[in-house]
Amino acid sequence: MSMERAERHADQLLDATGGLPQAQPPWPARDALRVTGVRVVVTAPEGTPLVVVRVDTSDPGLYGLGCATFTQRYAAVVAAVEEHVGPLVVGRHPADIEDITRMIHYSSYWRGGPVLNNALSGVDQALWDIAGKRAGMPVHELLGGRSRAAVEVYSHAAGATVAETLDRAEALLAEGYRHVRLQVGGPGLGTYGAPGSPNGYPRSPHPDGWDVNHYLAATPALFAAARERLGDRVSLMHDVHSRLTPKQAVVLARALEPYRLSFLEDVVPPEHYDRLPEVREASPVPIAVGEQLGSAAEAVRLVRDGGVDLLRLHTSSVGGLTPTRKLVALAELLGVRTAFHSPGDISPVGVAANLAVDVSTPAFGYQESHTYNEATHEVFPGTPVVRDGYLTPSELPGWGVELDEKAALRHPPVKFLHERWSTRVRRPDGGLEAP
Repeated sequence: MSMERAERHADQLLDATGGLPQAQPPWPARDALRVTGVRVVVTAPEGTPLVVVRVDTSDPGLYGLGCATFTQRYAAVVAAVEEHVGPLVVGRHPADIEDITRMIHYSSYWRGGPVLNNALSGVDQALWDIAGKRAGMPVHELLGGRSRAAVEVYSHAAGATVAETLDRAEALLAEGYRHVRLQVGGPGLGTYGAPGSPNGYPRSPHPDGWDVNHYLAATPALFAAARERLGDRVSLMHDVHSRLTPKQAVVLARALEPYRLSFLEDVVPPEHYDRLPEVREASPVPIAVGEQLGSAAEAVRLVRDGGVDLLRLHTSSVGGLTPTRKLVALAELLGVRTAFHSPGDISPVGVAANLAVDVSTPAFGYQESHTYNEATHEVFPGTPVVRDGYLTPSELPGWGVELDEKAALRHPPVKFLHERWSTRVRRPDGGLEAP
């Protein structure tokens, strides 16, 4: 299309819409309540950028918060919300969550991906927060109420050596955790989830590289030592972080069989998710995958086609609570359980959204946890806290998590934190590895 024709087409669209997005649905609202503003707050009280969307309404004091944290590309999410998504929502009745989120999903024509779906999630979760506040109920009651009193969580034990990792695991068990993910360091700086040692391969082109053969030998040794020291009653997990081929994933899973892991996480990169059904069929260890999913449709394929035992996404990554509750209903029907992603690069608002689903679904399996620092609790009053290995959802209306914007301003975000590490994750021969 030529520039002249494109300009005429744009003029025609503006004439048809009055120059603004169509904010009114094709049905009358039952009252005068409307969305009056959508804005974004980015804060980093632990150094990791957290993105929160605030949706205001015409009712003074009635607003909602939603997590839109794609921390590695937070500026892109902010632009998507403020320049594209937010104007579509202003003027709408906040109760029309299904229609609004569907409209946002379709509005970009090219759909999905972590930027657009985190932007969508921020609005979606904020609308659910508003719905809970209007009803005077926590969101999990809007989803049908509790299926359990509280949610068992797991935490991470990591160290430069096996002994350090197991020391940390014992400390977590003493705090009341019954589920622990183990990661151990090794040669090179690319070790995931635990400190690596520099100059691990001094005669290689990249001395700080990560070597898959060392990893495949060291990981079973870690879990052999863990069972000997921690016993049989503790539930153990491990995160591969997407660095293996399908065949290597099967080799590792079979080597770990004697140590009875609760799950093996992210065994292959997203580019090979079509191979997950065969990996899962050959694996004696439950397979947990999903934190790198960019849409609900991708998650549906994993669940439907037998690629996972445990779904590892979080509500922000696939577009919010609205698609997540549908995915979890499908998972329940097909015998798949949840193990939602929830490290420190998800805001406490996103944790509350995960928790609302966890506590209300029979498909719950495990929930990852993170202990936030004091600054985060100051920025986000109501941040969920682990007690004796459990998280309990707030009984306050909505998410039960607030945002102190003055406190948030004291912790501005910094770009490229992840990139500074990920570009150094290479094999000893210098080839890039999945971070």
